[in-house]
Amino acid sequence: MVKMWIKALRVIPQINKEEWNHLDIFSRWLIASRGAVFVMTAIAACIGGLLAYRFGNFSLSIFICALLGLVLAHATNNMLNDYFDSGKGIDKNNYYRAMYGPHPLEHGLLTKKQFLNYILFTGILALLIGLFIAYEVGPSTFWFLGFGLFFLLFYTWPLKYFGLGELSVVFVWGPLMVGGTYFVVSNGHWNNWVALISLVYALGPTTVLLGKHADKLKEDKVKNVKTLPVIIGEKATRYTVIALFILQYIFILLLVVKYHFGIALLLVFFSIPKFIETTKIFLQPRPEKEPENSKPTGWPLYLVAHAFNFNRRFGLLFLLGLIIELVIYKI
Repeated sequence: MVKMWIKALRVIPQINKEEWNHLDIFSRWLIASRGAVFVMTAIAACIGGLLAYRFGNFSLSIFICALLGLVLAHATNNMLNDYFDSGKGIDKNNYYRAMYGPHPLEHGLLTKKQFLNYILFTGILALLIGLFIAYEVGPSTFWFLGFGLFFLLFYTWPLKYFGLGELSVVFVWGPLMVGGTYFVVSNGHWNNWVALISLVYALGPTTVLLGKHADKLKEDKVKNVKTLPVIIGEKATRYTVIALFILQYIFILLLVVKYHFGIALLLVFFSIPKFIETTKIFLQPRPEKEPENSKPTGWPLYLVAHAFNFNRRFGLLFLLGLIIELVIYKI
């Protein structure tokens, strides 16, 4: 049981209906909600919490609530995406989403009613946590809660269908997640540095989504889903991702040189080998079939898998740098 929990938090496991029937409810929920990508949200929340602690205002109970609430909101959005895309016929006929991992509806793992219960339970729990935080911190928190609900409900449609999904991720994983966590954990305080710091991290999840949408560009074009890669083309998307990688490093230098953050943040430059490896992938057109002798990516995941691996490396080093910088700052 615990072994499957860990696996589902690391990768999107390939399982059949029979295997599914023998899983416990939490394993099923992790698989249905694509728990392997929660690490991006957890890192964002942790960055916001660390910043609150650095500036002298930190509530552990609110931080735990914010972390849990954000992960549950992310899970709700993932499941809503599958529910509505399946209902609109997007995920049918072995579409991209149904190829790289178990799709609760397309693979018959759950009925629509069962899947909707998963969504409602997760979404209501996330909302209740948000309302509790608003009650504890104050009415100004409703701005973050309102924006969160907007993107949760409207990402799948219309934002994703009109090239706005990728842009919304910059805001969601940046000022909304990092900034929002900082705001509530610090009991309503704000610091302008938080916005820049949040953007350093937010560009990572944005590159992951760009990689995913580039991977399924042809399928989306046929289905008339106008993601940003469909609009600007694969080549422009790949080069945009590389530019965003570089911009993350530039922002780090800006924080250290201009805003006097500690040199511990420069730990992110230990991700340079992974950056070079990932950049080489993005400089080449996406292959039509899985390359031989390549690291497993869960084909047809390809560009997204490489972007995710780099984002995880960069994000964890960024988090470690903030922790070390915090320790030095507090001494």
